[in-house]
Amino acid sequence: MASRLTALPGVRAVALGGSRARGTHRPDSDWDLGVYYRGAVDVAALTALAAGVQGSPVEVAGPGGWGPWVDGGAWLRVDGVPVDWILRDLDRVEAVWADCREGRFEVGVQPGHPLGFWSPAYPGEVALGRVLSDPQGELTALRNETRTYPEPLRTALVEAAWEAEFSVAAARKSAPGGDTLHVSLCLSRAFGILAQSLHAHHRTWCLNEKGASAAAAALPDTPAHFLERIGEALRGLDEEAVELAAEIVRDVRTACGG
Repeated sequence: MASRLTALPGVRAVALGGSRARGTHRPDSDWDLGVYYRGAVDVAALTALAAGVQGSPVEVAGPGGWGPWVDGGAWLRVDGVPVDWILRDLDRVEAVWADCREGRFEVGVQPGHPLGFWSPAYPGEVALGRVLSDPQGELTALRNETRTYPEPLRTALVEAAWEAEFSVAAARKSAPGGDTLHVSLCLSRAFGILAQSLHAHHRTWCLNEKGASAAAAALPDTPAHFLERIGEALRGLDEEAVELAAEIVRDVRTACGG
């Protein structure tokens, strides 16, 4: 499938991503294929190939069809197995990687990412993926670069933990009035930021919110009972929960040297 994809106009490389690339998959896990393209991608050709491999019509979302960051792609079932194609603009991935090397990142609004899409996920996907087809060697070269975590990005993401403290302070104003929606959003945001900071502190790529807190809890020197205390705070959503969240923020910032 990967070789057939790279034969299409605009497609430059295909990589296996997700849990199967990292070896953490379950038997029922999806197969995630990152489809890296430059310039325009031939959506009609992608749609025809998708229908051919699935054996039935498939809707393929072109660039921007799934939002500004996830881009587009298709959800297929091949012989009963779920296979996801996820489009990635290789020029944009390389531009984000250049920013990361300088310690710059952004967090964009993206459907499916309730805490936002953190731009370092782009090079992180390359670093943690398995290149399947790369006729020109472009993705392979980029993967070799991204295997080394940039120190300026590490510093920037660790320092970003200040926003977690700010978010908890905002929750502290709403908790006495019982505004559980605002409190839950503030605390969730704070804990998502802490997960990013902990990963960066250990020079480990964090790709999205799913599983991020559990992965952060498994890192060396993460404060004790990190995951359990997050759960307790998000169940409470009251004044006591906010103070627990403040304690977690202090502990993480201390652990990261902030």
